[in-house]
Amino acid sequence: MLHLACLLANQKKNVQAVKRLDVLKTMLQVCKSKVHVRPNGNFLHRDCGCLEHNVKITRLSTRYVRHALTSVEVTMDTHYVGESDGLTFCLARPEDYDDVMAISQNIYGGNDYLPHRYHSWMTEPGRVVILAWRDRKLVALESGLLVDGGETVIVEGLRVCPNERGCGLAGVIQKFVDGYIKKVYPNVKTKRLTRGDDPGPEKLSKFTLLARRAVLSLGGDSKGFDSFVSGLKEKLVVSDESISSRPLVPLKDSDALKALLLDSDLSSRLQLPGGALIQDWQPLKLMESNLQILARRNLTWFVDGSDGKPLFMSFSTPPYPIPLNGGSLRFNIDLFGMDTSLAKKAVTAHLNSVKNEIQGLVLVHIYMHQTLWEDLKQFCEGHDTVKQLHNFWEQLLLEREL
Repeated sequence: MLHLACLLANQKKNVQAVKRLDVLKTMLQVCKSKVHVRPNGNFLHRDCGCLEHNVKITRLSTRYVRHALTSVEVTMDTHYVGESDGLTFCLARPEDYDDVMAISQNIYGGNDYLPHRYHSWMTEPGRVVILAWRDRKLVALESGLLVDGGETVIVEGLRVCPNERGCGLAGVIQKFVDGYIKKVYPNVKTKRLTRGDDPGPEKLSKFTLLARRAVLSLGGDSKGFDSFVSGLKEKLVVSDESISSRPLVPLKDSDALKALLLDSDLSSRLQLPGGALIQDWQPLKLMESNLQILARRNLTWFVDGSDGKPLFMSFSTPPYPIPLNGGSLRFNIDLFGMDTSLAKKAVTAHLNSVKNEIQGLVLVHIYMHQTLWEDLKQFCEGHDTVKQLHNFWEQLLLEREL
């Protein structure tokens, strides 16, 4: 009798389980998409990223959960990472690209790097990209890159969809990402970032301002860059700077580059901003673990070649596409040191190295010590098509404890 009762009870549970599976199947037929299983036993609808279509299945046995996963094509959610302030947070995936581009309108005045770098971010070691969803829509993104041997995170890529800007969403996702990084990577002690605008004293008070760098921005059609570079070379000859006592030489040997970057005196000799190399807005301390990051960037290096203790160094990032004017190229040159003559040579050398590769509208951003800006501005003046785009502006390097 007892055995029969147990069988009836199990049959009743099985019927209830099947009913729950039927509910799940119906939901899938309506939504026409997969869902994720969350650790608490809820099903999270993937496309909307919210709890609207959740189905509680905590009473289903493991066997029936597995059956559900197989029979209705449910995928285990490894992307969901939490909720806060009415938002659902998930790790970004390659297939989220179109949604990310949709919220990126007018980011950085058309100079946005993310359309070009998004897919490489998906596989970059030490990279975390988190998306915030609300009511089936992507509303925000922020990314972090672990550097300095895992003790520092560089945050970048922050963006909020246009109709949500100014409503505090940036602060919400920043707070969530900080907490997520600290939880998943407990060795991280420092948060570092760069900005192209001055956020004002209130926001600056939350950080330590490590450095300010001047930025010279140039732009023009690629067809004019050949004559522009030729003009810079002529200026060097006329001023005798092309044959000055301190030559500028390319640095291609990886062992020589490693020895240079790990030289304990390099930071003080070059007056590095905050003791870091800033490569295309990513500030990296001079330590061996960061050399792997620099090696992935395919940089072109030039250094003061007068002796074994250079007083000047520069590198450039390969030109990459940006959305400006329906499609343009961006070329970044980073200068380190305070020698004006070597700075002029470096700008000329880096532009000369890409002049035959570029097409269409090209924007060149040159980052430097503030004392170099006025001389380089005058050095680059006087061309018909390649002209200065902005007045003096700065790159700020900020840091705080996480």
